[in-house]
Amino acid sequence: MRDALSWRGSTRWDDATAIRAPSARVTPLDRRIADAFQRWLRAADLRLELWDGSSPWTSTSTSVGDVVVSDRWALLKLIFNPDLQFGELYTAGRVAIRGSLERVMEVASRLPRPDHLSLREWWALHARNWNGRLASRRNVHHHYDLGNDFYQIWLDQQLVYTCALFPTADATLEEAQIAKLDLVCRKVGLRPGDSVVEVGCGWGALALHMGRAYGARVKAFNISREQVRFARERAAREGLADRVEFIEDDYRNASGHFDVFVSVGMLEHVGVHHYRSLGNVIRRVLKPEGGRGLLHFIGRDRPRPLNAWTARRIFPGAYPPTVAEVMRYVLEPAQQSVHHLENLRPHYARTLFHWRERFERAEQQVRQRFGDAFFRAWHLYLASSEAAFVSGSLQLFQIVFAPGGSPRLYAAHKCREIASAP
Repeated sequence: MRDALSWRGSTRWDDATAIRAPSARVTPLDRRIADAFQRWLRAADLRLELWDGSSPWTSTSTSVGDVVVSDRWALLKLIFNPDLQFGELYTAGRVAIRGSLERVMEVASRLPRPDHLSLREWWALHARNWNGRLASRRNVHHHYDLGNDFYQIWLDQQLVYTCALFPTADATLEEAQIAKLDLVCRKVGLRPGDSVVEVGCGWGALALHMGRAYGARVKAFNISREQVRFARERAAREGLADRVEFIEDDYRNASGHFDVFVSVGMLEHVGVHHYRSLGNVIRRVLKPEGGRGLLHFIGRDRPRPLNAWTARRIFPGAYPPTVAEVMRYVLEPAQQSVHHLENLRPHYARTLFHWRERFERAEQQVRQRFGDAFFRAWHLYLASSEAAFVSGSLQLFQIVFAPGGSPRLYAAHKCREIASAP
């Protein structure tokens, strides 16, 4: 358990709770640096405040929020590499937010950025996105094996850790997650007796729903030991173990022939360098006659790496692809035809709103168990993720596909009865 909570490297979460004593005074050079940084923040109506309480903010209007910096080195780090250092410094308590964290993150996500990739972003996009078998296990352990009871604090009752579908604006998170499970099943035209392979099954909610509500036979792959154990216990408890099998193994080892291929929330962890491997699995296991599949994933409109801090501390190895990348490197080599494409971005923003609120209500419980720095890190992760979907810097795509030579189209009429965004 403790290893799963550690920072990557030798520093642990609890080590980040120490706050450096503020610098003795603000020098003229500090003020010039702060002035330059304030000019950038001004585009988002964010006010910078230095460690002596002064600010280069000159507007008479009220700011959306204040970014309070505790010392000179924190200011320099924030300017030098904001994508990484804001999360590092916020987690350490050396940068604080006065105002709504989610609202500040939303407007910050709209700050002007150059169209071209920086050298750091280029390196992250092209040289660091490796997810071989050993690296994938390490990355999954880092995030998903924190303990099932941790996720039970703030997810829904079935522990569905992917975008929900809200049929009405006042639907509960539990209702919305069931609606999402049904949506996936409808989109692939699931029928009694269908054989299904699911890769990256989480805590098993979709696989169990397919077996229970649709009479399908499911083989679900996952390399998270904690999640597989939970899913197997639930399948046995609900009398579905003979219909739904949870396999602790890498998706690349999937074999057999299936009517349906489903992946919900795993593509982000595959990495572009391994998309062809995923495409090979799809082509190998999906029946050429009558087979159909669905990919559900966080993506972007154009290639950019995941936020540097999120990639280091929360989701190592993750990458949100564009639809074009999925088409070019996964589906086209696998000889699959796209039948339906949908963006559920507003639903993910609302899903994250529910997760964040539940997490905030459990603040004392999380702090007592994991420490202050861990709470701040995960609070920032949830708030910034919500903001990214609100602002549109992240998308949530669902692609329905089938082998190119398949004579039947399953998705066209199945996908029209979809709830509008709340």
